[in-house]
Amino acid sequence: MKITEAFLGEHGVIYALLNHLEQEIPNAESSGEVQSQAALLIPALASHAQLEDLLLFPALESKIGPAGPLTVMRFEHNDIDETLGRLLEVRELNRAQALIRHLLLVAREHFAKEEKVLFPMAEQVLGEMELQSLGKQWAEKRQVSVSVAAALPSCMP
Repeated sequence: MKITEAFLGEHGVIYALLNHLEQEIPNAESSGEVQSQAALLIPALASHAQLEDLLLFPALESKIGPAGPLTVMRFEHNDIDETLGRLLEVRELNRAQALIRHLLLVAREHFAKEEKVLFPMAEQVLGEMELQSLGKQWAEKRQVSVSVAAALPSCMP
């Protein structure tokens, strides 16, 4: 599997989480409830960004340099991280809801840029073999995550 296909698959899962949050947040009764709902999203966004930063961005940077789309992608990763950090500290419901709406907007716009610009660019400049190699590395990194999760005690009966 190519790394671009792997990341597109992750986008599908994260879009479902974003849609869930968008439905639930207007009904929240406290900032703690918003934070609990957002906690579902944090590991997915964090691991997705981490693997992009570790695998895809350096490969692209070696071909196109650090400026342009990669600068924008990294800036948006930081914006998402900072928004999540502020969200976890806020105590006012209205502020928590505003932060989660900002997060939903930035994440969706970020994914759209990846899907329309970054991934097609990667397909052009990296080539099939490198995309496949990066996809294998992605799978190995994900396998470590799955192995760790499988070792945790289950809350299911």
